[in-house]
Amino acid sequence: MATKSRPDGVTEACDRCGRETTHDVRVEIRTESKKRENAEFSREPYRISVCGVCGSEKTQRMNNA
Repeated sequence: MATKSRPDGVTEACDRCGRETTHDVRVEIRTESKKRENAEFSREPYRISVCGVCGSEKTQRMNNA
């Protein structure tokens, strides 16, 4: 995944637009376990990228252990 940083966001390929567009990128910690007692141990970082043109959102798990 090739990205370029810009003051107004990150430029990367958008599958829906079919071209390089500016994206808002953030990292979220998400709980993957459905069991309440395991929830605190099943948190994983996810990279969320939202296209500034079409609003398409791409999610990628960052820790593939």
